[in-house]
Amino acid sequence: MRACQPRSDGYIERDGVKVFYEVFGDGEPTVLLLPCWSIVHSRHWKAQVPYLARHFRVVAFDGRGNGRSDRPASAAAYADSEFVADAVAVLDAVGADQAVVAGLSRGGRWAVELAATHPGRVLGAILLDPAVPPLDPPGDPRAVYSFQDELDTSEGWAKFNRHYWLREYPDFLEFFASQMFTEPHSTKQREDMVGWGLETTPETLIRTVQGGPSPTREELEAICARVRCPMLVVHGDDDAVRTHASGAALAELLGATLVTLGGGGHAPQARHPVKVNLLLRGLAESVAPRHGGRRTWTRALRRPKRALYVSSPIGLGHAERDVAIAAELRRLHPDLQIDWLAQHPVTAVLAARGEQVHPASAHLANESSHIVSESAEHDLHVFQAWRRMDEILVANYMVFDDLLSEEPYDLVVGDEAWELDYFLHENPERKRTAFAWMTDFVGWLPMSDGGQREAALTADYNGEMVEQVARFPRIRDRAVFIGNPEDIVPDRLGPGLPGIREWTEANFAFAGYVTGFDPAALADRAALRDELGYRPDEQVCVVTVGGSGVGEALLRRVIAAYPEAKRRAPALRMVVVAGPRIDPAALPRHEGLEVHPFVNRLYRHLAACDLAVVQGGLTTTMELAANRRPFLYFPLAHHFEQNLHVRHRLDRYRAGRRMDYATSDPDAIADAITAEIGRTVDYRPVETDGAARAASLIAELL
Repeated sequence: MRACQPRSDGYIERDGVKVFYEVFGDGEPTVLLLPCWSIVHSRHWKAQVPYLARHFRVVAFDGRGNGRSDRPASAAAYADSEFVADAVAVLDAVGADQAVVAGLSRGGRWAVELAATHPGRVLGAILLDPAVPPLDPPGDPRAVYSFQDELDTSEGWAKFNRHYWLREYPDFLEFFASQMFTEPHSTKQREDMVGWGLETTPETLIRTVQGGPSPTREELEAICARVRCPMLVVHGDDDAVRTHASGAALAELLGATLVTLGGGGHAPQARHPVKVNLLLRGLAESVAPRHGGRRTWTRALRRPKRALYVSSPIGLGHAERDVAIAAELRRLHPDLQIDWLAQHPVTAVLAARGEQVHPASAHLANESSHIVSESAEHDLHVFQAWRRMDEILVANYMVFDDLLSEEPYDLVVGDEAWELDYFLHENPERKRTAFAWMTDFVGWLPMSDGGQREAALTADYNGEMVEQVARFPRIRDRAVFIGNPEDIVPDRLGPGLPGIREWTEANFAFAGYVTGFDPAALADRAALRDELGYRPDEQVCVVTVGGSGVGEALLRRVIAAYPEAKRRAPALRMVVVAGPRIDPAALPRHEGLEVHPFVNRLYRHLAACDLAVVQGGLTTTMELAANRRPFLYFPLAHHFEQNLHVRHRLDRYRAGRRMDYATSDPDAIADAITAEIGRTVDYRPVETDGAARAASLIAELL
């Protein structure tokens, strides 16, 4: 799912070649994101578009040869001049007289030519790892090998060869991706590049190389001499595709500012998006300054005490516990103002509790919608879904970064706000205030059918986290684990990495579980049932799947089991709670079956029921464990947290009966409902002071 949708799109056509473009946002000035080499399309700017579109109008187009643009059959159609002419035609099509221009690799070269040949159209340009062959220093490894001739080797840059492409195109893409991203832990960026490369053909790519000679050194100098607008060259000093020396030489020719990215590879817009986003915005605002507006600065000691709370929107469980922790924080600091940076469905809980949601929340890209889009029938490969949420995570971090740039806070609390934690570690200079980090699981874990590749990927992600925390312990001023050491799975973070429990104990404080309510207040079940309208002579079964919208298939299957369960247990009253993201009207109905939308304080109904049927999420299952209610839980297939982390914890509490959705037809579910409803349980007690303990740990930062 994309983090930002275009406001409009269309095609320009030149000499029979159609080129696709998109327009995002409506601010000024216009920012034109040029294509790169045709090995990728405009989605390589996916980490920039959402951020820039909140401030400017952004135009991006697929370079001829990839994406939704044509793939002309002649090499001449891929000459540098054709890409520059396409850029001018796109600007004309969207009615942009001028634009700030950004280009990566070949796109950097085209940006220079665009500025030189159409000086009135370019306000300024940022050139990322520009490809300027005349400036390559002696010893460029690619210069050793012929592109046209058949070679007797395929090692290294010998793969940059037309014959090899025609034979082993996917292998070339893998090699080229490894050269683009020399930074460790770049698996997702490499995957993206390979995937985009497979959207064109080796024949097309060969034509782009044969499309015309690069300018000579003398021709390039003449082009640079004609550039009059500000230029910014950004080049990684570990770029294995185009040397840093060539970028530095181009900056000198242009009289441009050179920003060196230490340890950076060839595509910083993908691997270092926060830095590139800020550089792009800074350039755009410097060449087209804005006027008007008012800002107020308040002396620090006169500022109110403020906390920004960021609660994960993947389900509603985080919201329930976070509201409880916030209440305890206010008890410890009555003068504390808490703002929430939150999105649906978390905002449904916050609105019901009268909490204050910051207006910047409107800019957040919805993570729950992405999770739903990644799910199948009771199946969610949550690790891969999270990896594919990368552009959403960047976009939402940038909302946070903007907010903290404009408003002072004494404290930020992030409950599984992964984007904050990750990008603050990647950009530690962006940290401005105390940061408390909370989670109820540690460690990405592979599913058994993921094979060696998934095991390697999860270990790589865990290894990066270990390195980040070790190098920058100051990012997490307080790390709080929602649970106890015994709740942690007995696994390792990966080969050569610490055990998960060992590492967590060394880097976290433990709050115990946070229920979000006091089970003692619900101990009088008879009174609670009477208040909620449940009769003493009926057996109440509450069916709920949380707030993410992933659980519709489970709701449908349990509803299908209702008639048989009702036949076997005539006193059965089944109450189905669809949650805020599933339309109750879309669910099947049976006589006597109740279907409700979002229910505020659902935990009270769970405390009153005789049985619950739920997914394998931690919050709902632990609420049931705390209230000592029998329940059936169905972990989502491929959901490592529900199948491994949550299951381990529930086993420790001796809580619930695990069911397998794939093998549980409606009759099997009816059997389980009949067997479990009203059963006396023997669960391990769940602590009731978790919210207070978490708040006391966090409050020390104030």
